[in-house]
Amino acid sequence: MKMRKVMAAAGLTAVMILAGCGGNTGGDAGQTQEAEETVQENTDQTDTEESGQEESEQAEETENDQTEQSEESAGGAETSESADGAETYEDNFAVDSEAVTAFADRIKEAVAAKDLEALADLTSFPVYVGLPDTDGAVNTREDFLALGADQVFTDELLASVEEADMSGQEPSMAGFVVAGESGRPNIIFGVVDGKLAVTGINY
Repeated sequence: MKMRKVMAAAGLTAVMILAGCGGNTGGDAGQTQEAEETVQENTDQTDTEESGQEESEQAEETENDQTEQSEESAGGAETSESADGAETYEDNFAVDSEAVTAFADRIKEAVAAKDLEALADLTSFPVYVGLPDTDGAVNTREDFLALGADQVFTDELLASVEEADMSGQEPSMAGFVVAGESGRPNIIFGVVDGKLAVTGINY
């Protein structure tokens, strides 16, 4: 009987030892699993942050590209104007009456002031200037200025240009005529290389 109690106690001790070992093994496994899950969560978080950063950088690059394209589009939009901002025309028939009157007024102002340089600024060279005893050909601005204001701005030209009424003037192949009722002397202007310019002065 005593021997049976000793053996039973020994067996119980063995069971407790085995149970303790099994418990420790289970605890270690649980800790290992928790560590792996923590590493996985950190990895997922890092991947998410990197993905968000890449998307942010891509969005910023796209915005910069769109800005550059908008600026390029804006810089290249001035197709109907010349470099100095003046409107351009295909021919005399494309010029509206307001533009005709405005350009004629500039001619009239230059003539009234006997400002040869101002008139030269409105002129396309070579230009015909029908002064007596000349062939009429004036090739350059310098040649035009060399004629002198007194020779170009005759009393007759001053009077005719001052009387000129440009309202209702119809376009023609020859251009537009700045003159009084008699029609002479006159200054002719029209479209040259897309811009309005003086093309002739007749006496």
